Amino acid sequence: MIANDPLAILKYPLSTEKAVRKMEAENVLLFVVDKKATKKQIKWAVEKAFNAKVLSVNTLIDNSGIKKAYIKLSPETLAVDITTQLGLA
Repeated sequence: MIANDPLAILKYPLSTEKAVRKMEAENVLLFVVDKKATKKQIKWAVEKAFNAKVLSVNTLIDNSGIKKAYIKLSPETLAVDITTQLGLA
């Protein structure tokens, strides 16, 4: 594992227009994550940091080399609540 600290894996949340739309419609969070982090590590970090149940994690590395994680949360955990905790909403 990269570290025992979830914040070493999760760098920062994205609050772009697309990210907000996915958060509201599909209960999905969008985070920039460490490039070496695996999907299992990202899932662990979100569950540990926000006490949330994660259903799935999809990742992509964009053209500038930034790794993004689309984190689908269970229906009982709302993405809007987590972004409110982070001070984004």
